[in-house]
Amino acid sequence: MMRSVNLNVLATIPLLLCTLSAQAARPSILPVTNTDYQDECSACHFAYQPGLLPSASWKNLMAGLQDHFGENAELDVDANKQLTDYLVANAADKSTTKRSARIVKSISSSVPLRITEVPYIRNKHYEVPRRLIQGNEKVKTLANCDACHTKAGQGFYSERYVRIPGYVRWED
Repeated sequence: MMRSVNLNVLATIPLLLCTLSAQAARPSILPVTNTDYQDECSACHFAYQPGLLPSASWKNLMAGLQDHFGENAELDVDANKQLTDYLVANAADKSTTKRSARIVKSISSSVPLRITEVPYIRNKHYEVPRRLIQGNEKVKTLANCDACHTKAGQGFYSERYVRIPGYVRWED
């Protein structure tokens, strides 16, 4: 006896595959789109996407550039305002990505100044042994995102794109 196949179910399979493929191709954090911000910040470190911190954090960071983690990173007033406006408009609490929403949800009443102080980000890295980060000359700190997240610059932070230098591919 031949079973009948529901054609509606078969017709949805390609649509489902396309949807999953499109979701996989979407960055988990919106990438940096401001070339002035990219140029200014990446001169010293990875230009973190605005969606990694809430707007209050970006405002505090930009207001304290005279002592930016021990360095003077002051900008002229106009440049500071332009970059602050960009960061605040694209901050985690304004972003539409799920990862930015999770970042905001993880923060209680504090205003973290470091991305590594964000509970969501700390929790995502809790299983990574310290020796793979601090003991690794090519990584040194969690703040060095692009050392392990090979597509961090494009906003892809999933485990699929994690390669810890000097070690095999990382998987939970």
